[in-house]
Amino acid sequence: MKPQKDIEPSVAVVRPNSVTERACRLYEGTRLETFLDLGETPLADRLLTDADLDKTELVFPLRAALCADCSLMQITETVSPQILFEHSYPYFSSFSPALLEHSRNNALDLIARRGLDSNSYVIELASNDGYLLKNYVEAGIPVLGIDPADGPAAAAQKIGVTTRCAFFTRELAEQLRAEGVRADVIHANNVLAHVADTNGFVAAIARLLKDDGVAVIEAPYVEPLIDRCEFDTIYHEHLCYFSVTALDKLFRRNGLYLNEIKHLSIHGGSLRLYVESRERVGESVKAQLAHEKTRGIDAIGYFRDFSTKVEVLERELLTLLRRLKAEDASIAAYGAAAKGATLINTAGIGRDLIDFVVDRNVHKQGKYMPGQHLPIRPTEALLEVQPDYVLLLAWNFADEVLEQQKIYRARGGKFIIPVPAPHVV
Repeated sequence: MKPQKDIEPSVAVVRPNSVTERACRLYEGTRLETFLDLGETPLADRLLTDADLDKTELVFPLRAALCADCSLMQITETVSPQILFEHSYPYFSSFSPALLEHSRNNALDLIARRGLDSNSYVIELASNDGYLLKNYVEAGIPVLGIDPADGPAAAAQKIGVTTRCAFFTRELAEQLRAEGVRADVIHANNVLAHVADTNGFVAAIARLLKDDGVAVIEAPYVEPLIDRCEFDTIYHEHLCYFSVTALDKLFRRNGLYLNEIKHLSIHGGSLRLYVESRERVGESVKAQLAHEKTRGIDAIGYFRDFSTKVEVLERELLTLLRRLKAEDASIAAYGAAAKGATLINTAGIGRDLIDFVVDRNVHKQGKYMPGQHLPIRPTEALLEVQPDYVLLLAWNFADEVLEQQKIYRARGGKFIIPVPAPHVV
């Protein structure tokens, strides 16, 4: 797949802030087979201000490959994490009620299962605005959040969640261990895929985990990504896309064991991983490893026709949007999310089709989507303007959004859900 027409070739620049990887992020071998090329795209979370609109945007190759040695799906371009995460990072977890409830249930379950109290210690990596750790604080359990984004880290401090504004690295883990820090529970939700030094990140977790502690990690699962054509979850922040086969190898390589998994519906299909320093692999892991072997998820054949599926989905979505515009329908979009940026830029969905995007996150409002420069407005704009259709870019929160927008829908407004195939509800 090639860069789309709405992204001008002049914005593609020599990139001093990225590296094209020739070796696997897990095994360091070079048997990588590329099966998807989404062209050159802007950074999915790099929202623009009015002052940015006339400036050159950085764009980077976005290609997915599979390692023949360890079965890890990964993108082949590594953008500097300082460019991706440190300044003006717009994602604040607390703006999603569904995510807050999901995270609270996770924390309460662990408090009960492991008997956590004021003598325990919980660490979260990529702790964002304290959305999860605040549940432990309320229960009187000491916590430490670690996050490199200054805005979310400051928001966490404001609500009483002790936070270090830093990247989690081997060096930081050694520093904390030297200070006597060891954790009963280490949370790492939707961050394992973001780190370039995958092995180093897991090795650092091992250094901070108590001998009887558990790392509870959530990550999107590769099977629904491929089966449901969730290609828009591929962007430069997400370096890896995990199968249980690859995860088992990753943890074992770094002195840890994947002992239990839970399947989650959140984010289009995720796994919750329970990882410990002692090996006691449960049936949930054994069964999933066998399932992946049976389906061929550990080999390239499973991935080879994915590019064709993506092209079909994009073509069907564009056909639908163009037909609606030809009928004089007005169309907005919901969710200035990273996945939305991938979708609109690879499909070439610009202002000729979408009038504006709405988002509940006040830190995104008044800005513009990368690449296509769609303006971002508050969600109230849907009732003020009452567009005929809304393209749901944040389809992973479809139930939540449809419930929130029941007045808009009662007035006759309809939503277009693009994944796994474009359809109107």
